[in-house]
Amino acid sequence: MSSPALEEATPAITETLAQNAAGLRFENIDADSLEVAKQCLIDWFAVSLAGAVEPLTLLLAAEAAEEGGQPRATLIGMGTKGTLAQACLVNGSASHALDYDDVNLAMGGHPTAQVAAAVLAVAEDLGATGRDLLTAFVAGYETECRIGNLVAPSHYQKGFHVTATVGSFGAAAGVGHLLGLEGDVMARALGIAGTQAAGLKAQFGTMCKPLHAGKAAGNGLLAARLARRGFTSRADILEAPQGFADSQSDHFRDQRALQTPRRGFHVRENLFKYHAACYLTHSTIEILGDLQEERRLVPDQIDSVVLSVDPGHLKVCNIQEPATGLEAKFSLRHTAAFALAGIDTASIHSYSDANAQVSELVALRRKVSVLDDGGPSTLATARVTLRDGETLERSFDVGIPADDVAAQGLKIDAKFRSLAVPLLGETTAAALLADLHKLETLDDAGRLLAHVAAWRAGSDI
Repeated sequence: MSSPALEEATPAITETLAQNAAGLRFENIDADSLEVAKQCLIDWFAVSLAGAVEPLTLLLAAEAAEEGGQPRATLIGMGTKGTLAQACLVNGSASHALDYDDVNLAMGGHPTAQVAAAVLAVAEDLGATGRDLLTAFVAGYETECRIGNLVAPSHYQKGFHVTATVGSFGAAAGVGHLLGLEGDVMARALGIAGTQAAGLKAQFGTMCKPLHAGKAAGNGLLAARLARRGFTSRADILEAPQGFADSQSDHFRDQRALQTPRRGFHVRENLFKYHAACYLTHSTIEILGDLQEERRLVPDQIDSVVLSVDPGHLKVCNIQEPATGLEAKFSLRHTAAFALAGIDTASIHSYSDANAQVSELVALRRKVSVLDDGGPSTLATARVTLRDGETLERSFDVGIPADDVAAQGLKIDAKFRSLAVPLLGETTAAALLADLHKLETLDDAGRLLAHVAAWRAGSDI
């Protein structure tokens, strides 16, 4: 039996979202949203380059090399090309390997990783223009955010990783837009994506979490390409009984999904990460990092720390005793210890297996208690008690989008340089960044990937 929410829902929501994605034009995108979309791609290249040297990416690249196939799209970090599906898998996983990629609260996950990996592979293969690439990216981004809103919050609460599940729809819409799918065909593409959508939060802290982004990119690629060939699917997969929402969520917020975002496009509300850990640790890091810097705190001064966070944090980033650098990214206690010890939480090198087991940091994290009486959402409150009895208390919310797009861009450029220059060298990194800034003027978006086509992870510059 269908849920009451489904029975009362606006009909044909899959078709509506498909028509919106297919019908988006470059001219429809306002200047601020367009600028943020470019910032998303700048950030994507930065984290993908850095993620390409991670063991999980090298394993996927080795699998692609052994599999072989027609070389059509650049595999970042391999120094060669692979099939479109391999590019989606390798590049999409690399972009999420460090958990340093962006977030959108409407989607409830990471919006850029899988959509960018998919549309960049196809744009390179087709020789699409920069305007085509940007429009397709925004079409995919908007679609996944609306579907994320549709099934929130219970979809995520049940244990589904939204980046993987909802991200598959976003990748399908982005690729479908590049392929010129009409609305009815796009609806079938969403149907094919929906039946592939999978990914479990139980895998957080393992290599499977980044794999989710790569798989979502590939799911979307396959869905759009099959739909174009005439592959059949339900065109109402979102609202259908036993469809995506009915089977994976207790909520069906169709009006929320169709609502126009406050600033016109969901991409304008994108949230970038400036700490290389789970986004739900960032408010805590901001609070404790500021207190450490302002008061020049040292670990011996700390008696106890009490964190008050939204209950959902405890199922995402509350690994009590992380043993690896990857697990440390999902530990409120350990990232709190990093911040209080003055360790650079923006550096990918801080999240090492060795740092997860440093005795001083282990002792400090054991002074941290995490309570599920805070929130909402990304808001955190920290109460630090010093050995002399003084108590410091502060709250912070990283879930508020930037008002100043230009200032945000400067921070993203700095993040790009910090991650890309050590790998590509100053000249190549600067050339890639310059092309990303003028992406809408490029006749061939594949020029972006040409800058990194010869670079191999682990090679000298």
